[in-house]
Amino acid sequence: MSEALPRTRTRGATRASQKAAAHARARAERGASPARGRGIALSRRLFAPVDLGTSVASVELRNPVMTASGTAGHGAELAGYVDLAALGAVVVKSLAAEPWPGNPAPRLRPTPAGMLNSVGLQGEGVERWRERELVDLLDRGAVVVASIWGRRVEDYERAARLLEGSPGVVAVEVNVSCPNVEDRSRMFAHSASATRDAVAASTAAGVPLWAKLSPNVPDITEIAGAALDAGAEALVLVNTLLGMAIDPVSGTYRLGSGPAGGGLSGPAIRPVAVRAVHDCRVAFPAAGIVGVGGVTCARDAVEMMRAGADAIEVGTASFADPRASAKVLYGLNRWCRLNGVERLRDIVGSVHQAGEDRP
Repeated sequence: MSEALPRTRTRGATRASQKAAAHARARAERGASPARGRGIALSRRLFAPVDLGTSVASVELRNPVMTASGTAGHGAELAGYVDLAALGAVVVKSLAAEPWPGNPAPRLRPTPAGMLNSVGLQGEGVERWRERELVDLLDRGAVVVASIWGRRVEDYERAARLLEGSPGVVAVEVNVSCPNVEDRSRMFAHSASATRDAVAASTAAGVPLWAKLSPNVPDITEIAGAALDAGAEALVLVNTLLGMAIDPVSGTYRLGSGPAGGGLSGPAIRPVAVRAVHDCRVAFPAAGIVGVGGVTCARDAVEMMRAGADAIEVGTASFADPRASAKVLYGLNRWCRLNGVERLRDIVGSVHQAGEDRP
């Protein structure tokens, strides 16, 4: 019996080997398993090249991710967290022709899905910005979009003329969400005629103009049409929603601007921005469009682009995480690979094409 045991084990091992070989031959005849096939396909997508390039009207960008004006400082403040040269562009804080002190503190107030701000467009003025901040941005390889504002139409013209010939500035964003002191302090962006006048005055900059519009209007396409007619190549949609915060105990305003309130930004306004982008793409299919408002991740950016945005801006998210714009850019690259998108610009406005295919 002691000699039979090894022979029994040998016969069992032989039978197991024969079964394993038979299974291997069967797998080879059937080809790779579905799970293995999916894994191979996913690996190929993850390493496939992706073209992130886009254009906002005549302005070509290496990718669609930019900082939003007012959330990244006047210069290279985010350089310690983000490679500014890797972004599509850096859109700087809005500049007036002259220095402006802004509103008294407190200027910021968190909300459940964003924040209220009443900074009041504080800035050092165009001339000093050109001498100091612009040089720093260019030294870091950033593509620069300047932003201007004014309280009168002539203020826009003065700021634009001071920017004329600025090296490295590929476009000027015209922030018309500002009080027009010649029209009872109504915002320029709330009037088609005032928007038209401000944008027309800004053509003195000599570079492409992007009009940044307010969502606080009944029909944003009417204002957008006036901006485009006046010489804007692109629309930036949208600026903040009007908001206010009051202390329930003291009964006082929580922002230093008092009864003027502040602007609501962050994820709470993203659906509003997506709708504005969508409607303006339908109304102006050839216009450049930049989507801004509540973009915190790649999926948010893709939603904006499918609605019709050629590019996006990351704003309030940078207050919570200064690396937000870089993370959105990384996420977009990964999203494209996972979803088999070889050219990101191919998804721009895709929701409208899907709508056309419906019965």
